[in-house]
Amino acid sequence: MKMRSHMSGKKRISKTNLPFAESIVDSSYSIRKFSSGVDELELVWHRDRENRIIEVVSGDEWMFQYDNSVPRKIRAGDVLFINKNEWHRVIRGSSDLIIKINKF
Repeated sequence: MKMRSHMSGKKRISKTNLPFAESIVDSSYSIRKFSSGVDELELVWHRDRENRIIEVVSGDEWMFQYDNSVPRKIRAGDVLFINKNEWHRVIRGSSDLIIKINKF
């Protein structure tokens, strides 16, 4: 899956084993797109190597789940904080999900 970037000067990552397309804006900021057609089996529980702030840009009926918590719906404008090494996952919605990721 490839993501076309509306902004020039961004590096695109195309790794076939990831369930998203990513445009890297700089060393700490990127934009990810999860397709509404992604296989739910690819949306696995995982941990990240750094703290992150996630801002939902768009996406309908997607959910986010922290470990030991019930899934919650996410909408455009929602901001989530994910601690380093904290287990979490997304659950597929009915449209593409686009998020901004700030890593620190």
